[in-house]
Amino acid sequence: MTQIQSPHSTPTPTTPTEPAPGAPEAVHIGLVSISDRASSGVYADQGLPSLREWLQRALRNPLRFSERLIPDERAGIAAALRELVDEQACDLVLTTGGTGPAPRDVTPEATLDVADRVLPGFGEEMRRISLHFVPTAILSRQVGVIRGKALILNLPGQPKSIRETLEGLRDADGKPAVSGVFAAVPYCVDLIGGPYLETDPEVCAAFRPKSARRPGR
Repeated sequence: MTQIQSPHSTPTPTTPTEPAPGAPEAVHIGLVSISDRASSGVYADQGLPSLREWLQRALRNPLRFSERLIPDERAGIAAALRELVDEQACDLVLTTGGTGPAPRDVTPEATLDVADRVLPGFGEEMRRISLHFVPTAILSRQVGVIRGKALILNLPGQPKSIRETLEGLRDADGKPAVSGVFAAVPYCVDLIGGPYLETDPEVCAAFRPKSARRPGR
């Protein structure tokens, strides 16, 4: 059996049982970095710190992270995703790495193995954003899926690409030119029964229909 609990897991901090009225809801996020070499200690993993740093900037909610650093093994990846959603009750799970066409790149297959439903638009938009930078973006196979009440997204492996994919592109004046995929994440999480994600618009302005916005947000 593949071991998915690792020493890279983040301890669960104590959180208040009753948040203050009007305060943002707490969010539990699973982060999974998938790399044979990083998981074996050949080099330091950059995926988990990059994901964590961006989410801490982008979200105003109290955040709790459960992190996994695992090799490129389809069964192990699928087991980690099931554990994070079914046992750890993560609201959102982001993976990084293993989405290319190489034989060991099996993250999309493992993600589809655990999916209840597929959201093709996430993968399409991730590739569209990356095509602004490299023509080889068409080789990327990221997918977005729903499992239970959790959204699972595959992201690229490089920190710069992670940020661009989530945050989008800005023009010469620093204004948003192309929305990143995370702009659609909060409303998606709303629709599948998760917590109300509140973003910092200076980093990523979430889009919701007016009818879905909470008063004062």
